[in-house]
Amino acid sequence: MQFSILIIDDEPKLRELMGRILQLEGYHILEAGTIAEANRILDREEITLVLSDVRLPDGNGVNYCADLKLRFPALEVIVLTAYGTIADGVKAIQNGAFDYLTKGDDNDRILPLVSKAIDKAQLQLRVLALEKRVGQKYSFESVTGNSAAIKSAIAMAKKVAVTDATVLLLGETGTGKEVFAQSVHQESKRKQKPFVAINCSAFSRDILESELFGHKAGAFTGALKDKKGLVEEAHGGTLFLDEIGEMAPELQAKLLRVIECGEYIKVGDTKTQVVNLRYIAATNRNLKEEITNGHFREDLYYRLSVFKITLPALRDRKEDIEQLANTYLKEFNVKLNSRIKSISPQLLNKLSKLSWKGNIRELKNLIERLVILADGDVLNEEDLPWEYHLETISESSSLSLATMEKLHISKVWKLCKGNKTEAAHLLNIGLTTLYRKLEEYQIC
Repeated sequence: MQFSILIIDDEPKLRELMGRILQLEGYHILEAGTIAEANRILDREEITLVLSDVRLPDGNGVNYCADLKLRFPALEVIVLTAYGTIADGVKAIQNGAFDYLTKGDDNDRILPLVSKAIDKAQLQLRVLALEKRVGQKYSFESVTGNSAAIKSAIAMAKKVAVTDATVLLLGETGTGKEVFAQSVHQESKRKQKPFVAINCSAFSRDILESELFGHKAGAFTGALKDKKGLVEEAHGGTLFLDEIGEMAPELQAKLLRVIECGEYIKVGDTKTQVVNLRYIAATNRNLKEEITNGHFREDLYYRLSVFKITLPALRDRKEDIEQLANTYLKEFNVKLNSRIKSISPQLLNKLSKLSWKGNIRELKNLIERLVILADGDVLNEEDLPWEYHLETISESSSLSLATMEKLHISKVWKLCKGNKTEAAHLLNIGLTTLYRKLEEYQIC
């Protein structure tokens, strides 16, 4: 790969000499005599490194360095001058320059320094690319679907994301509440800070308190050293409380204080800690019913539900199933090193008729299972597990013998990869009977 270096200097002979030296090292060289000319080049070319003089006809190279780093964070700048001063050198570094060299005195340092600057620029580009991929993965762009229900939920989430308001995500298990929570965080002003998630149903009351708030050494048996809680780990960022409806009422009171005052106390400690957080909670429970039954604090509910978003069940957005299924097919092709080309129309039609009690999570798990078990390059209706066929059999068919027989023969036929003799043997029927059944049920 050839890297491009822009030399900015109002002395043409110096630009030419330095350009020749760098060209011999394999770099692509561009030249500019002014900042204005340099800007025009930077607008149309991908530059990895800039070598800039300090005294330019239309500006100061040290000050220009700060502008370049603001516009192109991955770009590296080496400032060159014939009149080196400590003050200029310090300011250049403060403005983001990779280094500062005095012309004539540091000629032996130029090539090694250029090489190191190029290496750093490459690293910066990789980091920025990674940050971009992470941002895309956890942004609303990653939420698949074009149904009115999911678009409405996304629109609401985008509006609240830019604020610091507490969000309560409601919806059945598997509807993608954590994905929404991550997306809200990623599009907020806290996105550079941690996103920390905890499932409140996964721990007992005492362990959950320690996980959330941390503990001091000796606070309880087994607490051999101080431990940071997730509240402290998430400082400055977002704390996602999944399945908040499962939290014990005594612990709810402590959580309420943190949300209201930004203060908490570690288990076994007497010192108050201060924290700055954004809170997102999620539940599949009806919290108002939980309040009536005495299982959830009303004051905490109103503190958490400043902004409520209900995520639709998959059965209420069935027009998204085809897009979701194809998205997961691509994902598992990569993950499982498979080469499934498509999902048959018959299978997609079958998927649209299912109830999807497990919602998106169930669909994702099913596609993964089908990709693992697939023999061909297309996922077909016959690949579905028995329980999904049984669910979609209409009342008119009443689980007819013919329907079940067709399903069974189709599965055995696929298992034997079209070998009629082997299929007939496994089905314990004659070869002539198998031919007749294959023709009758149009299995091929």
